[in-house]
Amino acid sequence: MTDAPKAVLEGGPGDLPNRIVPLTAPGPDIKISFRGGYEHFRATSRHQETAEGTLPVYEWWERTEVPG
Repeated sequence: MTDAPKAVLEGGPGDLPNRIVPLTAPGPDIKISFRGGYEHFRATSRHQETAEGTLPVYEWWERTEVPG
């Protein structure tokens, strides 16, 4: 188990495989590569109790496509 900070993702695609993700870069947004594009999540002021402790909640706000 790692002590790296993590976050809970809300919204976005229902089939997104992971809803608890590591916070790899500081900042207000998280970008997740998924199905040929990126799902973007923004920090909220909320926190959620999880099996991994109390984590900050990030909400989905947009998808961008990767040119192909």
